[in-house]
Amino acid sequence: MASVLNVSAYLFTHIADPAALRDVLRERAEGAGLKGTILLAEEGVNLFLAGAESTVREFLDDLRADARFAALTAKESWSDGQPFGRMLVKVKREIIRMDRPTIRPADERAPSVTPGDLRRWLDQGHDDSGREVVLLDTRNAFEVDYGTFAGAVDWRIERFTQFPDAAAAHHDQLAGKTVVSFCTGGIRCEKAAIVLREEGVDAYQLEGGILGYFEREGGAHWNGECFVFDERESLAPDLSARR
Repeated sequence: MASVLNVSAYLFTHIADPAALRDVLRERAEGAGLKGTILLAEEGVNLFLAGAESTVREFLDDLRADARFAALTAKESWSDGQPFGRMLVKVKREIIRMDRPTIRPADERAPSVTPGDLRRWLDQGHDDSGREVVLLDTRNAFEVDYGTFAGAVDWRIERFTQFPDAAAAHHDQLAGKTVVSFCTGGIRCEKAAIVLREEGVDAYQLEGGILGYFEREGGAHWNGECFVFDERESLAPDLSARR
């Protein structure tokens, strides 16, 4: 039975001094024997951790005890071995780089759609208002090549900083439709949905991203696997490692 708990989590929240928090979290994670990556920025936290179940859950509980991170939720999967080689805690300008400082999800999020509602829309072929639903993959092209939702739009971007210009260039493709942006864990599609709405597109983000969808709805309407940024490389819709 797989014994290593893997979690991914992010939260856009104001952090006045991420450098000071870096030292605290590094000491706490290393002391617990965890491995993975934690990214900190003034806009929030983005983390990928793996270890024994009890220590991972205790680390997350301690983090949520800080009011800034009380709303943090994690996507979980299991593995037979440790998929990370070391523990890194880094301070960045952004926890997911877009190079658009006016896009600040901590101040105002775009609306979201739950995995259950998205599956229902896809099952029935339209949203609850009868409008066409467009799934927009906001990930980089090489990630999309591992797998994506059936019929999803893919702009073949090579890095997320290209997304805002691509959204402007493809506005007419999305106009008048219900657009659901999605990504691995939710962090990119959260920023992407704000950009789309600023372009006048009726955009929503998939709550919890692909991994959240797998957890609740399995592989319905999905083709292939989902690339992940650790030694497992990709996950099947049942959240098992394929490689």
